[in-house]
Amino acid sequence: MKKVERINLIMRYINNRASFTISEIMREFSISRSTAIRDIREIEAMGMPLVAEVGRDGGYFVMSNAVLPPVRFTDTEIKALFIAFMATRNQQLPYLKSRQSLAEKLLGLISQSHQDDLVLLNQLLLFEGTNPNNPDLLELSDLPHPILEKLIQLLLLDRYLWITIREGHDINSYPIYLLHLYREKSIWLIEGYELKEEKRRLFPVDYLTDVEPYSVNKRLSHKKIQEKLMKEEEAFNMILELGPKAIEQFKKYHPLKVSISYIDPFQSRAILKTHVNADHAEELSDMLNWLLFLGEDIKIRSLPEEMAGALYTRIKSFDHLV
Repeated sequence: MKKVERINLIMRYINNRASFTISEIMREFSISRSTAIRDIREIEAMGMPLVAEVGRDGGYFVMSNAVLPPVRFTDTEIKALFIAFMATRNQQLPYLKSRQSLAEKLLGLISQSHQDDLVLLNQLLLFEGTNPNNPDLLELSDLPHPILEKLIQLLLLDRYLWITIREGHDINSYPIYLLHLYREKSIWLIEGYELKEEKRRLFPVDYLTDVEPYSVNKRLSHKKIQEKLMKEEEAFNMILELGPKAIEQFKKYHPLKVSISYIDPFQSRAILKTHVNADHAEELSDMLNWLLFLGEDIKIRSLPEEMAGALYTRIKSFDHLV
């Protein structure tokens, strides 16, 4: 990245925040401490009024955020935004009803030639889930659970929640501290710390019937939750060594909680470490199916006994078919 481009990006970064530190600038832009300090000084010299805060946790804050001119999109940025809209049209994402108004506002910011380009792109590009006979159609089945937006709005205010969820024929309620909200295999999931039983749990958003803030006087502190989570961390019981073909399969799909570490400079071999809950039949089955999806280019270093047995049974059934 050229220096001028980097400084412009740093100015945008600073202008959108109440405060920042040198360490944050170093991490965000992958630059050294001396480069970060030098860039900050140049930005100050250009007229951005920065005030330094002294102390161990000190940093800078901007006296006025009216320094930068209005945002102007480049041709590449406009196309990137528009294609991102198109690619996620049928992905069960929240706030989809705002997509049309966003697109109209974006079109209002650009020239006629740019508008013509976007109209042509909309005609030519089709993404997974798009209805080719009516690309602008948003299938009702692709809309997210109606409670998802309410959940996100509450999360912006507080992560302590009281959720009510349908479990079979029963309706149960739980106080949780939300750790993550994520989407995997087209399903939205809440990963939360259940405050009564004091353990980590997953809740499908599709089964939620209600969500409300949790009473303040009954809360476990964030610090205590983190301490309990650290104690709860279980040792890795599934360790694999992946070759090039398995790495390619991993890149095509992998569970959100699973990551790999490369063990050679050419990124042709990697180690995968994770924990599989062998007592949870559905998780065990999903991980077994995914293990077979990775293919033969793996070496198993460690595997839960239950999973190893199920894998052996599955492979024997394949042999029988052959």
